Amino acid sequence: MLTSRPGLTLEEFVRLPEREPPLEYEDGEITRKVSPKARHSTVEYQLITALARVADGAHVRIFPELRVTFGGRSVVPDLSLFRRERLPVDANGEVENDVMLAPDAVFEILSPKQNVTRLVRRCIWYVANGVSAAVLVDDNDRTIFLFRPGAEPRTLRGDDVLELGPVLPRFAISANELFAALRV
Repeated sequence: MLTSRPGLTLEEFVRLPEREPPLEYEDGEITRKVSPKARHSTVEYQLITALARVADGAHVRIFPELRVTFGGRSVVPDLSLFRRERLPVDANGEVENDVMLAPDAVFEILSPKQNVTRLVRRCIWYVANGVSAAVLVDDNDRTIFLFRPGAEPRTLRGDDVLELGPVLPRFAISANELFAALRV
């Protein structure tokens, strides 16, 4: 959903008060993030659980719904992963609230009213702007798309395994394992 704020710069946008659902700034357009539904939240929880099993040992932090501003955009991926040494910290060594750099990896989970082509373009933009792995999850089609810099996108289904390489070397989950969480 496009909002009406023509001519707003990125700098002006990041000074706006946060809203629920969050607003995002891409290519000069301001859109409202689609609110997640039960299937989306189920897949997101399954991903967080699987990632958390190996993240602490790998010194990686997982952030759900974190605003990140970089490359001329300000977006809120469903999940962002940062290696701890890259996290912005304040003078006390605590995580800063405003993140103005590319995550190491991002996950976008397709919501019912989202346009898949727009999210594919976003994932391509992520890897072109410093993200090592961008993952697009389509629970309706039971498909995971993996985007990496300098590589063709990969389509993962069934027993195909999603791995995040150097970002989180011990992480692995098959498409079947991820989407099994949808069954009650």
